[in-house]
Formats: sequence, C-alpha cells, structure tokens
Amino acid sequence: MGTRRVLCMILAVALVLVASGPARAGDRQLLFYNHVWGTFDRATADAVEHSAYLKQFADFEVRTTRGADGKVWTARYLRGQETYLEIFGRGDVPGQDGQPGSAGLGLSTEHDGDLGVLKARLRAAGSTPEESLQSRDFGDGKPVPWYDAVFLTEKYDRFGAWAMEYRDEYLNDPRSQVGPPRFPGDVSRERYLPDTYRDRLMRNVTFIGVAVTAGDLAVALPLLRAGGFVLWTEPGAVVATRGGTTMRFDEVPLGRTGLKLVEFELNRTPAPHVERLGASTLVVGPGKRAVWTF
Repeated sequence: MGTRRVLCMILAVALVLVASGPARAGDRQLLFYNHVWGTFDRATADAVEHSAYLKQFADFEVRTTRGADGKVWTARYLRGQETYLEIFGRGDVPGQDGQPGSAGLGLSTEHDGDLGVLKARLRAAGSTPEESLQSRDFGDGKPVPWYDAVFLTEKYDRFGAWAMEYRDEYLNDPRSQVGPPRFPGDVSRERYLPDTYRDRLMRNVTFIGVAVTAGDLAVALPLLRAGGFVLWTEPGAVVATRGGTTMRFDEVPLGRTGLKLVEFELNRTPAPHVERLGASTLVVGPGKRAVWTF
C-alpha cells in the first residue's frame, strides 16, 4: 500500500472521529430525520402543485399555514409513514427562505423530554442552543403550541437545521387529527403523520442530498453530532446516517445551494414512471424505490 494512500486513510479516519464527537456511537439517538424543505422556481413549484401523478404517489397536500408571530407560508407536502418533504416556490415563505436555492432540515425527537437531553449535550460540547416555540393557527384565530425548536443560529446563508419536539397541546388537540400515543411520552413522527400513506406509493424518505455553504454546514454539524447521528466525510461532503434516512451535505459556494436529491422507499413495486416537474424529475422504479432530482 502506497504512502499517499496510507496518509489519506489516516486523515479520513481522523475526520470521522472529529465529526462523530461528542456523541459516541453507543449514545442513544435523540434526533431523527423529520422533513426537508426546498425552495424552487415558480414553474417547478406550480408543476408539483398541479401534478395528478403526485397525488397518487404520496399523501399530497397544498396548505397555507399561519405560524408564530403571524408568519404565513404556503407549501406542497408529500407525507409518508414517518417522514415527509416540503416544497416551496419563490415567495411562498417570507424573507430569504422564499428564494430559490434555500433549504431547511427539521430533526425531531420521538420521546417527550429528549429535547432537554439534546440541549445538555450541546452545552457540554461548547455550543449555545437557542430556543423558540412554534405555534399553528387552524384558522379560528386561536393558535395552539405546535412544537418546541432548538437551533444554533438565527443567521444562515441558505440552509438552516433545527431540532424539534411536538407539544402535547398540539398532539391532543382534535383539530390536529393526530392519533393516540402508542407509549408514554409518544411525540413520534409516526404518531404525528396520518396513515394515508398506506394507500399511496410513498412510504418514507430514505436519502436527501443538499448543497450548502461551508458556513451553514459548520453550524449544522454540532446539532447532528449531539442528536446521535453517525457522521463521516467524503471529498467535499459530510454524510449523516442512523435512524433510517441518510443525509448528504455537499459543500458549495453561494449561488449553487439548495435541495438537490430525494430518494424514497415505496410501499409496493409500481410500474416504472418518469414524472417531469418543471426543472425537476421524479423517477419511480425499478423496484420499491423512487428518486427525485432537482
């Protein structure tokens, strides 16, 4: 084995060890992939919204939501058993998030109280977690607490990641149409999402690829580590696994950022299909797999 190859292997191992601390491989996983969102050009968003095929492919919904502080956004949702995907068009969400190339990642707990454990891990690692409460107005002017959020900065280039824990007030509100808990402290993704996925093709999101700036990636890594994900580096990228969904973050300059790839596990083997949606393409099959490139 050549000297150069040995040095490369040593460097790779060192980077993995750095990226994996302080949460060790044996630490209990606190966070799981919940959803990713991406903002695209208007033609792509409109094609997604009006696609007849997507309504067969997934539990699909277009919804306008009024959240905390009166913030309003309109998104296209593709929901599975535990995971989902959120699509915005230009201007569908306020501020820079409404610009194409913006993206975000929600990581959630499964057990009530794990967000507190996460904050303790972050502080032990030298990070300063910031907190917020997101609410949802169902249209009657009476917002209900929706989820608690933890993040490491309010400022980012084009990508932000946050941790979230659903609130009992929301889960127990009849308007949310959430099922009963399956275990004490159940704030899981499966409880939160409806069972409509069973009658569609999409089961879960198994892989996402997001292009992010170096600064945005540096902010996201401590959250992923503290959440218990296993991280390793590849040339120009960091990959996070554990919990059913693999997440790849490619480091790019500003101007090339955004959600680039989503892979799905399907409930059954469908007839192969290609759905072109604006500047994106969804390839379904072969087998119980689909890939959406943006």
